[in-house]
Amino acid sequence: MTAEWIWRNGEFVKWDDATVHVSAHALHYGSSVFEGIRAYDTPKGPAVFRLREHTERLMQGARVMRIDHEYDPDSLDRAIVETIRRNGHESCYIRPIIFRGGGSLGLEGRGRTETEAVIFTIEMGRYLGAEAIEQGVDVQISSFRRMAPDTHMALVKAGGNYVNSQFVSMEAHDNGFQEGIALDVNGYVSEGAGENIFVILDGVVYTPGAWSSILMGITRDSALRILQSQGVEIRFQPVAREMLYMADEIFFTGTAAEVTPVKSVDRIKIGCGARGPITEAVQNEFFAITSGEMPDKYNWLTFVKG
Repeated sequence: MTAEWIWRNGEFVKWDDATVHVSAHALHYGSSVFEGIRAYDTPKGPAVFRLREHTERLMQGARVMRIDHEYDPDSLDRAIVETIRRNGHESCYIRPIIFRGGGSLGLEGRGRTETEAVIFTIEMGRYLGAEAIEQGVDVQISSFRRMAPDTHMALVKAGGNYVNSQFVSMEAHDNGFQEGIALDVNGYVSEGAGENIFVILDGVVYTPGAWSSILMGITRDSALRILQSQGVEIRFQPVAREMLYMADEIFFTGTAAEVTPVKSVDRIKIGCGARGPITEAVQNEFFAITSGEMPDKYNWLTFVKG
């Protein structure tokens, strides 16, 4: 469900009026950086999850992409909170995006196109399905590799990078799976089409690092902090494909996916074929904090006051 108001370049406009010209540089060349953020319903009203970390990453992405703009994390934090308030959400998905707009065609957009900044919100349930949180999802190893470190800026949440993710996701759906996993250029596990991945074997959690061209996810970092607080051993290392088939548990993390277990890979059942105990423990703490049922000991929540 869409919202009534969208923040655009410092002003609020109606949803239907937030249009972009067909000559927008980002439309033709993918020159945008964006974030996905969730606001959760709590007893104290809507609360944005790790707001400052998201807006800081957006600033970092714009710097890497050489997209000049006039905003800073403080101004975007205020704009995001006000957008949620104006739209009257109890919970929502938030999409801030900075992009090169209309003005000129050609790959070199610097100094030749206007920069635009937009924040919009939508109602969103469970990204991979309501039942996926408990039952898990069926995934496949994609035939498409994650981009090599010297081809794209994989650590940046840039619009153009997601062409790669679209191929991974479309292939999986066409083959009857709910999601795909991309290997990196060396044949090691990288990430899902839009999620980071955790592999659990004999009580140890394995997860790839930046060398596998992953996005350094904010929900990924949240899961790592929860695992550390629970005393679970974590190893950051290249993850071989066959480790997925051998795993006792696998779970995805991401703003949209939250914490979602994987029940099979390439039709090979993972563990018991459902959510495992370590995944469940991470989920329980994550959702208890985001729902306001548990104290926010990590200071992850920004409350939207009425």
